Amino acid sequence: MSYRRELEKYRDLDEDEILGALTEEELRTLENELDELDPDNALLPAGLRQKDQTTKAPTGPFKREELLDHLEKQAKEFKDREDLVPYTGEKRGKVWVPKQKPMDPVLESVTLEPELEEALANASDAELCDIAAILGMHTLMSNQQYYQALGSSSIVNKEGLNSVIKPTQYKPVPDEEPNATDLEETLERIKSNDPKLEEVNLNNIRNIPIPTLKVYAEALKENSYVKKFSIVGTRSNDPVAFALAEMLKVNKVLKTLNVESNFISGAGILRLVEALPYNTSLVELKIDNQSQPLGNKVEMEIVSMLEKNATLLKFGYHFTQQGPRLRASNAMMNNNDLDPCLHASALPAGAEARPSSLQVAQLSTGLDPERTLSALAG
Repeated sequence: MSYRRELEKYRDLDEDEILGALTEEELRTLENELDELDPDNALLPAGLRQKDQTTKAPTGPFKREELLDHLEKQAKEFKDREDLVPYTGEKRGKVWVPKQKPMDPVLESVTLEPELEEALANASDAELCDIAAILGMHTLMSNQQYYQALGSSSIVNKEGLNSVIKPTQYKPVPDEEPNATDLEETLERIKSNDPKLEEVNLNNIRNIPIPTLKVYAEALKENSYVKKFSIVGTRSNDPVAFALAEMLKVNKVLKTLNVESNFISGAGILRLVEALPYNTSLVELKIDNQSQPLGNKVEMEIVSMLEKNATLLKFGYHFTQQGPRLRASNAMMNNNDLDPCLHASALPAGAEARPSSLQVAQLSTGLDPERTLSALAG
């Protein structure tokens, strides 16, 4: 802070006034101090890249057009250098003759009548395609010529075109059916705490207003049955992410949250991840494919929060750096390898808990995992 106060007294100084008060000797000394300039810096003006090394007095202001005219006049007045060997136009050496491509002896022996030669020479592309189709000569027709021949009205024998080799015809893939979820009805069912509604899928509904999505997040705070909530491709932004983060701090039932392919920035993603310590029910979170990259700093903060969380089992995001990616993978593996009793509530009804890595080692080797770990630690 003291250094900044020292610089404040130089804020209102007039540099031109100071330079005008310097003598010629002082200016020359100042110029020598600025010898170490950067001649390759294109951002600096030309006069600041290198010190002035001329001793002549300036004759006037710089005029580009007059300088170009002077250089052109000087170039025309300058006599050309005489050639050591005068040009006489005499050709020397051998005359270049292009090489003749060897003719196929089979083609040389083929002769046609003059009428056929003239007909082939004057035939159009459509007529040549027709002849190729009749003769079954597949190599004479390309795919472009084939499709042009099909659409041509001047070709008579189009049945012969079936003998030409065709490209593979791919079956058309129908477009995905639009999402038929009724927004108002689904919202009312969430608010009324309908026990039959366990999954809410609003994917790819692009005309959902942002306030409506925030109302969905508010309604999920008091809901006790919805376990999956997905808003992929709904153009959700940071306000929606903030509302979902507040919902995660209160909701104790939701297990899967998917916000991929939206317009959520790093601030919104961080707010979602920071809400995870307050939630013990969520086991899967997907945030990948946002409109803008999150950046290395945001990724490192996400990884730090994931390492502190012990309940999340799946995290859908492609890290750009290897370090955060490895740390996030290890965090998810550690959560999956914890005591199955911690995740009993996250399993479907009737499903058995997956044994941890230590239990698998005990079943396969017959060793006591606690004694094995103590032995390795010793």
